[in-house]
Amino acid sequence: MPMRRVSTAGRFAVLLATLVPLAAGCGGGPSPQAWAASVCSALTPWRAEISKLTGSTGEQMTARTTPAQAKENLVRLFSGAEQASETARRRVEEAGIPKAEHGAEVSAGFRDSLAKVRDAYGRARDTVDGLSVGRPTVFYDGVRAAVDTLNKEYDAGALDTSRLSSEELKRAFDEVPECR
Repeated sequence: MPMRRVSTAGRFAVLLATLVPLAAGCGGGPSPQAWAASVCSALTPWRAEISKLTGSTGEQMTARTTPAQAKENLVRLFSGAEQASETARRRVEEAGIPKAEHGAEVSAGFRDSLAKVRDAYGRARDTVDGLSVGRPTVFYDGVRAAVDTLNKEYDAGALDTSRLSSEELKRAFDEVPECR
């Protein structure tokens, strides 16, 4: 069996692929202020979108539409909230790990919270999507149950910056304009 020669560029690519994750774990992340600004920049549009979608969901619950129309609208709304939550989670992940005490834990906490919220919206979407529209009372009871579950799951996974375990990051969230 002939041996393949690996070019210098190939060896460098392998070395780089090995070292980049190691370097990322060695404190090469953003400052607490830069990280907080990135996180707040990710969360501001997410909060606005979730607020808008929450209002729309409430309207759907009281609007005089057919169950089929309500189902279609609610599935679309929950899907939008799920996507917005994933976008925010991904942007927080892209912000990196802040150079701060407990920075990795705090970053993971934000990502985990957003993932839980994303998943809660996905489950609500799936639940409503699975409801039969043949009996309106049963349908709307199912929607209310799905929204109640969503609210409980949302509250359980909510972001709480007051419980950060890093004084540097608490200070950064209080100081940067993106978080005001």
